[in-house]
Amino acid sequence: MKRLKYLFSRYFHDVLIAVEAILANKLKSFLTALGIMFGVAAVISMLAIGRGAQQEVLEQIKLVGVNNIIVTPSEVSIDANAEGGGDNTTRYSPGLTLQDAESIKRTIPTVSAISPVVSINYHAILGGKSYPVVLEGVSPAYFELLNINITRGSVFSEQQAEGGKPVAIIGDNIRNRFFNTKDPIGEYIKCGETWVQVIGVIERRDFTASASDELGISSTDNKIIIPVKTMLRRFKDRARINPQVLEQASRGGGNGEDTSDDFELDNQLDKIIVQVEETEMLSASADVIKRMLLRRHSDIYDFEVTVPELLLKQQQKTNDIFNIVLGAIASISLIVGGIGIMNIMLASVWERIREIGTRQAIGASRKDIIVQFLSESTLISVTGGMIGVILGVVLAHAIHVMADIETIVTLFSVVVAFGVSATVGIVFGYLPAKRAAEQDPVESLRQ
Repeated sequence: MKRLKYLFSRYFHDVLIAVEAILANKLKSFLTALGIMFGVAAVISMLAIGRGAQQEVLEQIKLVGVNNIIVTPSEVSIDANAEGGGDNTTRYSPGLTLQDAESIKRTIPTVSAISPVVSINYHAILGGKSYPVVLEGVSPAYFELLNINITRGSVFSEQQAEGGKPVAIIGDNIRNRFFNTKDPIGEYIKCGETWVQVIGVIERRDFTASASDELGISSTDNKIIIPVKTMLRRFKDRARINPQVLEQASRGGGNGEDTSDDFELDNQLDKIIVQVEETEMLSASADVIKRMLLRRHSDIYDFEVTVPELLLKQQQKTNDIFNIVLGAIASISLIVGGIGIMNIMLASVWERIREIGTRQAIGASRKDIIVQFLSESTLISVTGGMIGVILGVVLAHAIHVMADIETIVTLFSVVVAFGVSATVGIVFGYLPAKRAAEQDPVESLRQ
């Protein structure tokens, strides 16, 4: 403690002289600190962009679900020559069936949950109001697979799903549109010619445009979600009715109830979402699903198997490399700012050579001169660092607003950038300070 008091009293005067020198040359000191300001601002804003990208990837993983595999239909090439003429043509084949989904769940032991998905655009009608919606047929596991929360009501049960009951879970926009002043649970909405009963409301959630484009994620706010068998039986002729059932109906037979045996629920799915038990099983399970579907589809590749989490992890690796490059580029600006401080301080030694000689003549030691000039360069860099922190936060916010890029400023980035700026002032200020302390007092007074 006594040692610290001695050092403070010993060199406090030298620090005051450094402060007076800075205040006496405000413009020069400001220009000297510019490099540090922009360097710190660049580091903070670049790290904010990197952190924002990382957070976006984590949010996308939540949106697509953990350990999920997505199977979608794709275009398939048909060799028309093999069928009797014409050139090779390409057509779209749905390719996926409800039996495919059931076979995946039944056959592959690593699968923990599965949901077929069928989506069509529709108009919902209630009280004379018509509103465009996305009608989506899924299984009860769909909500857990994609981490979709229900704010009111509940998910339809397995019995309702298997029986194809006209029950629905609506998005937040639909609730606001039709049931702004009352509880929607138990109410009915007309979709086409079919009335469906609302049993739940989905929590609103946001996602980026890139998540929608790259991963096929869509908002649930404008969706009416119903059981997949309800969709296939009641909407848009998505199910093919068995001819024997039609013949029975024409003779007046039957009780009017739909059963699963009455329908051939084939070639109707837009997507199958498969969840496996462990992340390590993703790639192997995807390969097994691919081989099984090829065998079921007579070796016709009319589907695609995608593992979103692996794509996102690869994207995260790319982002990490990009962030390292951005950080390196921003750090270079800090080094350039430090070189600027060193150059200005070296020039300042020559400009203030008589001041140095005078201080040495009246008893200042080499340490006093070093402390004076080192304090000056450190104060310039620290002040520039503080201003740079403010500029960096403002710049990160401006990038978020103007470029619609997620940016997150962390305490770690601020501390690192500010710490580096102070270190730069000390490191690059030492050479000019040493040069000033080495001046001969006699020669200095002659200048």
